[in-house]
Amino acid sequence: MDGVKKTTVFERKDSIEIETFEGKTDTSSIRWVSDCEYILQKIHPKNIEEKKAITMKILTSSKNSYTFEFGIVGSDQKQRGTVFKIAGSR
Repeated sequence: MDGVKKTTVFERKDSIEIETFEGKTDTSSIRWVSDCEYILQKIHPKNIEEKKAITMKILTSSKNSYTFEFGIVGSDQKQRGTVFKIAGSR
């Protein structure tokens, strides 16, 4: 696998995602485009970069994980990641 492993912990509730990454917690709104694709928009962006919406597309899924592709809306540059359900979550 290429690249660097990064870990983000997040919880989704209705149309909100609360994410903690590298010690910082942010809240984003979620707008579902289809069953497998949604747009994340930070609710309180701190700079111009954080104002950019992120597109998330679920590529494959299993019982406790899914692989996704993400990038800034309108950009051709995409990255991939995998989400794993952690103990204690529903």
